[in-house]
Amino acid sequence: MACAVAFSVSASAQTQDIAAIARSSGTPDIPGLKMVWLAPWGDVARAHPWKNIIVHQTEGPAGSARGGAAEQSKNPTRRGVMVWVETDGTVYWAVADNLVPTHTDGADRNDNRYVDNSKTYHQVNKDTSIGVEFSGNYPDVTRGATDAQIAAWRILVKVLRARYGIPLDHVYAHNWIDFKDARYCEGCALATMARQWGE
Repeated sequence: MACAVAFSVSASAQTQDIAAIARSSGTPDIPGLKMVWLAPWGDVARAHPWKNIIVHQTEGPAGSARGGAAEQSKNPTRRGVMVWVETDGTVYWAVADNLVPTHTDGADRNDNRYVDNSKTYHQVNKDTSIGVEFSGNYPDVTRGATDAQIAAWRILVKVLRARYGIPLDHVYAHNWIDFKDARYCEGCALATMARQWGE
């Protein structure tokens, strides 16, 4: 019984620590994440008013997140995302959170296949959503995220939600909001995991 109590206190303390870290500025160490800061956090009160998180998967080989993040950092509003996750679990924060990268195709899905699209249609887009790109599904686009990416995602999604006050049901797969590649469901497994993990 004492062990169970100690564990719950530890888990609660860890959640509080993550929440405190998530509201900070600069380049904080985030327990459990290997974070490469290409753009530091500014004052969260001056961040863009993010309301959603969109999970993307790129058809790049292992190792491509670093290059994608570097290019994004040089040109923050180009087509791409704010956060990139490598197959080894390394997270690259590429863009200051007061800038808006160009990602998603306009939230044009309206068939309610995965989620209620009346709440997403033309609403869950680049202007309202943080994009997180998981690399490494080349040449097989159906290949899922690596164990290291999933472990990083478990922490990263908590950090993003805590920093910007994003509700759990505002974590979306790219395929849930846009008509995408018919060969696979882009971001679906990762978005589903985040929602299942809960608070």
